[in-house]
Amino acid sequence: MSKKPTIDFISLGCSKNLVDSEMLMGLFQAHGYHVTHDADHREGEIAVVNTCGFIEDAKQESIDTILELAQEKEQGRLKQLYVMGCLSERYLADLEREIPEVDGWYGKFNYKELLGVISKNAECGVKNEECTSRYLTTPPHYTYIKISEGCDRHCAYCAIPLITGHHQSRPIDEVLDEVRSLVARGVKEFNVIAQELTYYGVDLYGEQRIAELVERMADIEGVRWIRLHYAYPTNFPWNLLRVMRERDNVCKYLDIALQHSSDNMLERMRRHITNSDTRELIERMRREVPGICLRTTLMVGFPGETDDDFQSLLDFVRWAKFERMGAFAYSEEEGTYAAEHYTDDVPADVKQSRLDRLMRAQQRIVAEQSEQLLDKQRLMVIVDRKEGDYYVCRSQYSSPEVDPEILVHESEGTMQVGEFYDVLLHDWEAFDFYARLLGRHQF
Repeated sequence: MSKKPTIDFISLGCSKNLVDSEMLMGLFQAHGYHVTHDADHREGEIAVVNTCGFIEDAKQESIDTILELAQEKEQGRLKQLYVMGCLSERYLADLEREIPEVDGWYGKFNYKELLGVISKNAECGVKNEECTSRYLTTPPHYTYIKISEGCDRHCAYCAIPLITGHHQSRPIDEVLDEVRSLVARGVKEFNVIAQELTYYGVDLYGEQRIAELVERMADIEGVRWIRLHYAYPTNFPWNLLRVMRERDNVCKYLDIALQHSSDNMLERMRRHITNSDTRELIERMRREVPGICLRTTLMVGFPGETDDDFQSLLDFVRWAKFERMGAFAYSEEEGTYAAEHYTDDVPADVKQSRLDRLMRAQQRIVAEQSEQLLDKQRLMVIVDRKEGDYYVCRSQYSSPEVDPEILVHESEGTMQVGEFYDVLLHDWEAFDFYARLLGRHQF
């Protein structure tokens, strides 16, 4: 029997994609393969690319990556190339025709078939069996937990339902079993992800069960932080706020994409909420969970957006003072309601100008908030890594890779990656903070 080849995995797009990649990597590793996850230092003779097909820039990145690897295959530096994920789920026929160098195309749901295909091609005699042990590509102290797939919301601009289909919740016990197994491996921080986590449970149990799931996760010994991503504002499950307020290991952090504030835009986007409702939502969140950190995503340049609509959005951002905010310009996606019923009529330069103005407003808000945080109170952080002379840390108010980090100079004392400490913020620049070490955190 020949030696099993090394397989390089390249995961593009969101953290939900990353979980799929980790599941497949775990499956291969359990069957004796050596797997890697470093696009810049590949070493295998087989490559698997997990693609994103959500917006134009992400699609282009996926296509460019596939073409680069296809060229390496033609030059003999790569023996086999496989593609999975959202891009191939959505554009399978076109991709098969345009890039014949790829040995196999897989979508969002059949990617585990790759085990049998690659093992057969490598003549390794591996049976296609199930495996639930993920290969973690994140630092060992944190990970992502995907609690559902798909979405039933059908916002006008979004292609996700076209790619992933209807919302499908994972059973509560299945999620909890995965959390327990990851705690046993040393994971302390769990970033809960879904395309729409507030809808969790409706398809399985006939009602929203996200609050119950999070509370039961919080009961598991060894779970230090739970952070929630991708909530939807309409029909928000208010009992979730009680869990966030009462449980110390549920981070006072919520990622909730609001997209816009103008009633005109919200209606055209099919968001099923008004400006007034949105403001009441934010006020109630901050009232029921004092100190909550809100992260949102907003869109400019949606078809029909007027100067008045944009001014409404700008005023809303200045009023809401989000702790974390991202924004992007509308990009038409074929097959969506917007693409079929609206004209993309906002010029590109107007979109960019509005985006720049919105982000400048947010930068001023962040600057004011950052100054107010200095030299105020003890803050618990976890150490993610060491870079040069600094330990790079995060608080409960920062999600990995996307939010501000906290830097502690090594002269403050020795810190261990993956452990919790108390610090005092004393300076900031470009969204990141500098802190003094106060000591190890005592739970």
